Amino acid sequence: MLKVQEIKELIRAMDQSSLDEMKFEQEGTKIILKKQTAEAVAVQAAPAPVAAAAPQQEAQAPKPVEQAETVKAESPSKGEKSEAADANLHTITSPMVGTFYSSPSPDSDPYVKSGDTVEEESVVCIVEAMKLMNEIEAEVKGKIVEVLAQNGELVEYGQPLFVVEPS
Repeated sequence: MLKVQEIKELIRAMDQSSLDEMKFEQEGTKIILKKQTAEAVAVQAAPAPVAAAAPQQEAQAPKPVEQAETVKAESPSKGEKSEAADANLHTITSPMVGTFYSSPSPDSDPYVKSGDTVEEESVVCIVEAMKLMNEIEAEVKGKIVEVLAQNGELVEYGQPLFVVEPS
């Protein structure tokens, strides 16, 4: 059976390495370590002997989880404010998790800003995911009422990016 100190050493070694996942097995005890973000490490224990150490390891992980919950709580509130103003408005949402870019390059003007008119196939922004630049189209013909995302901001799947008044 592994001691708590040994498990902590494994976690530190994993954290300092470039590995994303590590499996460790010793005398019937199996531990799987996975990096979820640069800050969080998840510990999964297979047999019961390691279960005594697992609560201590889980106590280290709540900080990133709390931060994620804070981000999720903020995102819908932006969309709710805009949608509450007028039920006839269309919200363009992010189809993926990634980085929001309002222009094709840092030196360029934004694709759209509040007050601009767009067509269904007009590109309104880029969401970068896994080093791929994905052009996001307006989906509807109308006028941009509000831009909800900031340039360079991390956006979640389904997060509102723009509010459009359909024409």
